[in-house]
Amino acid sequence: MQKKQSTSSARSKAESLRGFIELSRHVMYLANRPIPRVEFLRGLSDLLLQFSDCDSLELLARGEVEYHWRATVRPEHEFSFGPPTVEKLARFSSLSKGGDGLTIRQLVLDELCGAIDSSAPCFTDYGSFWTSDIRETVSRYSDGKAADVSPNPATISMALIPFAIDEANFGLLRLECAEQGVFSHERIDSYEAVAETIGLAIAQRRGQAALRERVKELSCLYGLARVIETAAEDVSLALDQIVSLLPPAWQYPEIAVSRIVFDDIVHGTADSVSVVALQSADIMVVGVCRGTVEVGYVEAVTPALKGPFLEEEEHLIQAVAREVGDYIARCEAAAESGRLGEQLHHADRLATIGQLVAGVAHEINEPLSSILGFAQLAEKGSDVTDSTKQDLDRIIASCLQAREIVNELKLFARQTPIDKSWIAVDETVAEAISFVNGRCVSQGIEVAHVTAGEAHMVQADPVQLKQVLVNLVVNAVQSMPDGGKLIVTTRATEDAVIIEVSDTGTGMTEDVARRVFNPFFTTKDVGEGTGLGLSVVHGIVDAHGGEIDVESVLHEGSKFTVRLPVQESANGAGRDHAPT
Repeated sequence: MQKKQSTSSARSKAESLRGFIELSRHVMYLANRPIPRVEFLRGLSDLLLQFSDCDSLELLARGEVEYHWRATVRPEHEFSFGPPTVEKLARFSSLSKGGDGLTIRQLVLDELCGAIDSSAPCFTDYGSFWTSDIRETVSRYSDGKAADVSPNPATISMALIPFAIDEANFGLLRLECAEQGVFSHERIDSYEAVAETIGLAIAQRRGQAALRERVKELSCLYGLARVIETAAEDVSLALDQIVSLLPPAWQYPEIAVSRIVFDDIVHGTADSVSVVALQSADIMVVGVCRGTVEVGYVEAVTPALKGPFLEEEEHLIQAVAREVGDYIARCEAAAESGRLGEQLHHADRLATIGQLVAGVAHEINEPLSSILGFAQLAEKGSDVTDSTKQDLDRIIASCLQAREIVNELKLFARQTPIDKSWIAVDETVAEAISFVNGRCVSQGIEVAHVTAGEAHMVQADPVQLKQVLVNLVVNAVQSMPDGGKLIVTTRATEDAVIIEVSDTGTGMTEDVARRVFNPFFTTKDVGEGTGLGLSVVHGIVDAHGGEIDVESVLHEGSKFTVRLPVQESANGAGRDHAPT
């Protein structure tokens, strides 16, 4: 009889061992699958509940990652997962790494409201607590005191098993059953081994998950670096390519969408209306927020501990936004450097032309004055015929025209001194408009002078300022051969008087607008212009410490804007008052 019992016991142990090995194999297989933590715990619940034939189980993890997981099959099927409650953490706070028996005893005593003596034989050497009849155990070791020891009042058999995950994380497994006699010393040994297997599986999953996220992060950042290298300074192209790298780097790439918003321009396909969960990071360019990098899910997902996105994904989107900001800052710095280099080259070229023009103007001026003088003397002769007189008039007119061109050359070369005085800008504008009024009427051009009504005063050379305005007004009229509208606007800011001359004429292409202030550049036919008018205007404005720029749209018109600085006079006169 004893031999049969021994054989039966050995068979039972062998079956238990096979069951444990089979369970361990399934647990580790489940741990190696690249599935979310929630799906892993759900599958693990099914395996443990089937293996133990318990009604419910509960797991509490503590350390670097903390979560609480509970699954039941009776009285009804439920599964819950999330951060542990404050009460759970408080009751679990004394549990040390590795499952020290004394601390698990203290935990059980806390859970049973101090009803069980810590010397009771229901604790194992490993540190687990188990009972096949929790009511009877409480009654035996608590002097008849009652205690609510389980979330399920129907629980009779219960086991609490601590286990280690790794050096920084540990957990506690609770098994419960409504039947009596489910647990025994032999079965608790198996459950302690199972708990250790669970700890190993969770540790392995954490390591694999961290490795996968790291690989995705590095792949995304490597792709970003390649894009930045190949796109050079084409920011729009680079952002279009970068935005496509983001969804594959997130946990659920099949439902992930992304977009980059930079300076109000959207790159990508993400629709903020259809996104149910959104993660974003600001793009900072030299300390200024210029946009955002956004990644979202278009379907609801099972949330991780801190929401639908992983902590690694938060680090990744911040890194992408930081790299994009640095890339844009470098592109803009390179563009600014190129622009400054072009300006320097342009200034150097103008300086060279100015020196050449100054020499030419000086050399031409002397013989031109001689021709003009002798022509005027010859015209006064008594024996000059009418035909000769007409020829002399043409010579004098040509000399006067040539002298005007020389004066423009001298202005361009800044050979003419500036004689500044306080000038009423509005009056000078009115004089310039009156100069072309007759032509405007004949061409059907409507003229308007718009001013704020206050006196706009600047210190400038009156002759040169008038030349600026006349040149701009004449150019505007010439651009409207079939009629249109000429508007001259004067206004003031805190430190400048602004004059705008706009027309509804033929306009200019972008290339022409960029070159319009270059000396000797003209779109007029040969003999209709020297190409010095706007370059002289630019030189005069620049000599007065001001600025001039142009905005133009082909076939729609142009607008020239002159900004002249307001300088305080010695006795405090400012923008609106001439010195007294």
